[in-house]
Amino acid sequence: MVPNRIKQIWSKGGQAINGWLSIACPFTAEIMAEQGYDAITIDMQHGLVGYEVGTTMLQAMRASGVTPMVRVPWLDPGAVMKALDAGAYGIVCPMINNAEEAARLVSYVRYPPTGNRSFGPTRVNFAAGADYGQHADDEILCFAMIETAEAVENIDEILATPGLDGVYIGPADLTLGLTGRKYRTGFDREEPEMIEAIKHILQCTHKAGLRACLHNGSAEYAARALEWGFDLVTVSNDVRLLAGAAKASVDKVRELQGGSAVFSSSSAGGY
Repeated sequence: MVPNRIKQIWSKGGQAINGWLSIACPFTAEIMAEQGYDAITIDMQHGLVGYEVGTTMLQAMRASGVTPMVRVPWLDPGAVMKALDAGAYGIVCPMINNAEEAARLVSYVRYPPTGNRSFGPTRVNFAAGADYGQHADDEILCFAMIETAEAVENIDEILATPGLDGVYIGPADLTLGLTGRKYRTGFDREEPEMIEAIKHILQCTHKAGLRACLHNGSAEYAARALEWGFDLVTVSNDVRLLAGAAKASVDKVRELQGGSAVFSSSSAGGY
């Protein structure tokens, strides 16, 4: 079986950088996979990605050698198992709140006797190797998302789940879960109480001998998270990167033109 690149990085004491895909497009996936990320996660929860297109996106990333992961829509056995059969080397599952839910997640990711995953590696048998069934439980990563006050309260019990590799912090939902609407939604938290909560989860995770991951909105915050000791950081996503680069390009043209109006197809009513 093709080894998991993230696990190789960790075995050498390194930290991984993860990209994020919300646009349902194999070409976008292929482009992102060639930019130097260690891993790329397809978002099937909030992203505009269904199973069939998600599978073609996994195919598009194969040549790059990047580790492909999937955030599934919810704690659902069908969604988890189909993502793995399609070729995901890691599962990120949202809204895991307690040990029972964490155990269910692991059971969907691992084959017996550790779990209850049904055997049928339709595509991954070709993408990862014919010996996939023998090695999958050692190579596939299983992450529980920590996003609620209940999850923080139960963090030690969640982390004690056999077969779980670590946790993935979703700062936007975590902020809503811990503070309600006291603060704006979003990533890159600066509020002292949120930084304290994030670091608390990190410390508990490492104390349990597992890996901690954090979703970030900017490269600067991701670098900061790596300094804190996070094992994997996600840097922005395809939607934000496309929007940011497009706006920067347009703004630069207008700046060079002295702020004057420029001809565009939109102002001319079409082509």
